[in-house]
Amino acid sequence: MKAAIIKEYGDVTQLEITNTNKPVVNNDEVLVENVATSINPIDYKARQGLLQSMFNWQFPVILGWDVAGKIVAIGDQVTDFNIGDEVFARPDIDPLGLNGSYAEYTAVKADKLALKPSNINFEQAAAVPLAGLTALQMLRQLNLQAGQKILIQGGAGGVGIFAIQLAKQMGAFVATTASANNSEFVESLGADLVIDYHRNNIDDVLSNYDAVLDTVGDIERGVSILRSGGHFVTISSSLTDDQKAISDKHVMAGWLQPNGEDLALLANKIESNHLKVVLDSTYPFTTDGIQSAQKRIETHHARGKVVVKIKDKA
Repeated sequence: MKAAIIKEYGDVTQLEITNTNKPVVNNDEVLVENVATSINPIDYKARQGLLQSMFNWQFPVILGWDVAGKIVAIGDQVTDFNIGDEVFARPDIDPLGLNGSYAEYTAVKADKLALKPSNINFEQAAAVPLAGLTALQMLRQLNLQAGQKILIQGGAGGVGIFAIQLAKQMGAFVATTASANNSEFVESLGADLVIDYHRNNIDDVLSNYDAVLDTVGDIERGVSILRSGGHFVTISSSLTDDQKAISDKHVMAGWLQPNGEDLALLANKIESNHLKVVLDSTYPFTTDGIQSAQKRIETHHARGKVVVKIKDKA
């Protein structure tokens, strides 16, 4: 099969399309023929070698953690899915680095799968798993309740777009940071207050917030606007010992757990038109295309998800 690999850590020029072996399916897995995948910040961080303490990979490595496609093979223990099902998933991270989604096929454990919503295409479906699951699970980690105030730092990004919509549906007052160009966009998703981060620091505008979801690495200011007893979670930076030790606020780092039930919950919201999927751009599954897609993510100016189309249709 064709896959985009890296042979060593470095810049986007390390990514190249090559031929490699198709994954072998275990008893609790299915084999998905991918139609599309998407690009996430973890992808370029892994490519740069910033996650070596977490993953002991052996090169070559296939990156990518968003799958959207059709099941073409099933393990003996899989009972909830069938060959031909259109699915999407955020697979487990392969400890060997050989089973990423920048490939024509990916093996996925059945408990990480959900059926693709019928009202979106595969490119849109590929934009959901990692970002949508992160938003959903981080709002839970923040213990967000109806009537509370939450700040979502980076509202126009992949996670921010889902987090705004989900937090609003939970009954929260939602503030977010965005550029002036994205102000109307995040308001259309449900944001009640938009702070132009080019003009204002959040701690000059906000105070006494119940929760903060940080997707940009602005930990000090995010924590500073919390009330005593408030909750802060970052998905973008590591916490210092001093930040972890703050006694009157809950300061945490967040990491999603792939979960098919959670993904099915998001699928139901999409299918009932209660959750929008927003694409920034789509790139072809070529060496230049995959490199350009990662370059786009690294600008930090994508409005929505960056997607790579692996094939024309399932």
